[in-house]
Amino acid sequence: MITTPITIDLLRGALELETTGRGVLPHRLPAWARAQYDDAQMTMVEAQPSGGRLVFSTRATVVELDTLPTKRDYTGAPPRPDGVYDVLVDGRLVTQLTATGGDVITIDLMTGSTETREGTPQTLHIAGLSAAAKTVEIWLPHDETTELVALRTDAPVEPVPAAGRVWLHHGSSISHGSNATHPTGTWPALAAAQAGVELVNLGFGGSAFLQPFIARTIRDTPADLISVKLGINIVNADNLRLRSFTPAVHGFLDTIRDGHPDTPLLVVSPILCPIHEDTPGPTGWDLSALAAGELRFVATGNPDEIPAGKLTLSVIRAELARITAQRAASDPNLHYLDGRTLYGEADNAEHPLSDDLHPGPETHESMAARFTEHVFKDAFSD
Repeated sequence: MITTPITIDLLRGALELETTGRGVLPHRLPAWARAQYDDAQMTMVEAQPSGGRLVFSTRATVVELDTLPTKRDYTGAPPRPDGVYDVLVDGRLVTQLTATGGDVITIDLMTGSTETREGTPQTLHIAGLSAAAKTVEIWLPHDETTELVALRTDAPVEPVPAAGRVWLHHGSSISHGSNATHPTGTWPALAAAQAGVELVNLGFGGSAFLQPFIARTIRDTPADLISVKLGINIVNADNLRLRSFTPAVHGFLDTIRDGHPDTPLLVVSPILCPIHEDTPGPTGWDLSALAAGELRFVATGNPDEIPAGKLTLSVIRAELARITAQRAASDPNLHYLDGRTLYGEADNAEHPLSDDLHPGPETHESMAARFTEHVFKDAFSD
C-alpha cells in the first residue's frame, strides 16, 4: 500500500488544512477569520466539512482512509447517528461508510456544559474497485468534525484539477445540511451535482449573522457564482433589530462586491418556518419535548415588539427584497429569491419541519431541484 500525504490539492470544499497532533483538519474558514470570532458554536461548525471531499485520480482497487471523527452526544437525547462518508467513482455513488469511535463531546443543553472524551482513529476500507483509471471522491461527513490521518492505496494517486464553474454558497444550518442523512444528500450538494458546478459550502449551523469576516472570506475566495441565504439565524439569536439589520446587509454585500464586482450574486431569504413567520426570536428549546427525549424548538419572542424593530421572517423577507431591488438598479448581476420558493406552505403541509426548524431528507431533495430550476436555469444562466 502507498501512503499519500493529504494536502490541500487533494481536498475540495475546504479553504485550509490545519496540521494537528494527529493528522490534518479541514477548515471552511481561514485562520485569520477564525481568530476574529472565539465562539464555540462557530468553532465547531466551520470545522465540520460540509461539502468537503477528497478527490483524486487513481487505478487503485483498494483505498484506505484513517480518520478521527468528533461525535456529539446530547444529554437526555437519543444518540446521534455516526457521520456518513459517501464514496463516488466517476461521479457515481458506490458505497457509504461510517467511522465509529473517535472523540466524543457530551453536551448538556440545560446547563450548556460540555465534556470531551478522546478516542482513536478509525480506518475506512474501500475495496473491489476497478483497476481502470478513474476519479474517486470521498465526501466527508457534513455534520461531524473529521481529522484526516492517513490515505493509503494500492496504486498511485494524483490530484484532479477542478473543472467547471465554482458555486460558493453561504447560509445557516439548513445550508450546512442539518437533518440530511449523508453529505451528498444536503440540498447544496444535490443542487451542485444537478447543475454540474463545483461546490464551496459556507453554510454554518447556527452561525450566519452577517459577520464581516465571512463577507471578507467570500470576497477573497474565487467563485463564478455566489449565493447568500440570510435571516433565520438572526431571528434565532435575536441579535439585530431592523434599523441595524439593513445596514448590515448592505455592508455584507458591499464587501463581497469588493472582490467580485460582476459575479452573479443571489440573495436568498429564509424558507418557511411557521414558528418564526410572525413571532420574533430568540429561539428556545422545547423543554417538554426535551424531557421526552426529543429535540424541538420554539419561538419565545413577543410579536407586540415588531413595531419597535424586532425581526421575524416575514419582516426579513420584505426587507431583503427591498434592499436587493434597490441595489439591483445599479448592479444588474444581483438577484433575489424568496426562500419560500424552495420550501413554502404546501411543502410544510406535506413534509413539516422535523424539529420545527430544520427540513428532513425529502425536503433537501426538493429544495435542490427547485434551486436548480429557479437559479441555475435562470438568474445564473449564461
